[in-house]
Amino acid sequence: MSRMRRIHFINFMRTMAVTTVFFLSPLHFLALGFDGLAIGLVMSLFAAAPIVFSFPTGWINDRMSIKKVVLGGLLVMGAMFVLTGFVRSVPGMAAIFLVLGIANNVLNVSINSLYYKDETEVDPNRKYGVFVFWLSLGPPAGLLAGGILARFSGFRTLLLVFAAVTALTALAVRGFNHEKFAAVSIRDYRFSVFNRKTLVFSVLLFVLALHWGTEGTVYAPFLRDRFGLGDSGVALYIAGAYLALALSALAVSRLRYDPRLNRKLFLLGMSLSGFGLIMMVQKDIGLSFLFRFIHEGGDGLMGALVVLYISRLFEKRTIGGSAGILTALQTSGHIAGTMAFSWLGYRAGLQVPMLVAGGLLLVNAAFSLVALPRD
Repeated sequence: MSRMRRIHFINFMRTMAVTTVFFLSPLHFLALGFDGLAIGLVMSLFAAAPIVFSFPTGWINDRMSIKKVVLGGLLVMGAMFVLTGFVRSVPGMAAIFLVLGIANNVLNVSINSLYYKDETEVDPNRKYGVFVFWLSLGPPAGLLAGGILARFSGFRTLLLVFAAVTALTALAVRGFNHEKFAAVSIRDYRFSVFNRKTLVFSVLLFVLALHWGTEGTVYAPFLRDRFGLGDSGVALYIAGAYLALALSALAVSRLRYDPRLNRKLFLLGMSLSGFGLIMMVQKDIGLSFLFRFIHEGGDGLMGALVVLYISRLFEKRTIGGSAGILTALQTSGHIAGTMAFSWLGYRAGLQVPMLVAGGLLLVNAAFSLVALPRD
């Protein structure tokens, strides 16, 4: 198996496990008696890890071997899945999800660094569209399997199975060489990140990430309360809609690189994402699913193009640390959305965060005309 195929395999298996646990955990927390504030705290700690660890991980990736970093991240992630099945207190769960967030972020930044630096694929649309396709195909596969496991064996069994899957995925790391890149001074990152073009793009990423705060806090409970779905029904709904994300990323990979077309696709993706998120609060489950499918399709267009734009913003020698800084800034939006929408949803109604977050995405679509790089 080639190195790039190993990267796609690891991304598929990693997101299959962590996204399933991320989406279904709020239902588990409610069963443990956690309130909305506690759920927001736990999930925000998962999201908070990249703020502190993204740049250090990226900087290490720019200077040292990535192989051991990826291996360690997978093993720690598997261990946290096991602990999640046995801990019942809010402080204990908060600590676990903080470590889980660190492990996931280490994997995300390290694998991205390796992929950004690879030059075997010339066309950026194909390169990053395929990357996001495999990254996005894992969640629907995991949610389908997780829904079945949760229904017939319980949430703890689901966690143990995904812990084993994550540990076995670590075997794929053996195919990596001890990739090393040029040593980079921390001072070099100042010029690559702190310029007008990158800072404006960072604002766009921050606002984009706000809507992620609905997904780990109110999304699954909304589906249960609105449509009476159990764990398996929630998993099936989320998995089916999430498939649109992978398919739209694949569509980007089939298009030849064209900066003007990519800008139009990003604007379309942001608009579809916001519109679909607002309209998914329909009381008819069929219409709700249709609009959620549209939302995820928009997210897929944006996801493929965000990593493409990041690859064009920075030089390869500094892209690990520079992309890590952008990840940290984007994560701050995720945390803000998690705390705000969890609080709002459990007080004003679980559908309200969807409406607010969708509106913010539509505003961000207009801002993207200014914020997107033109080449």
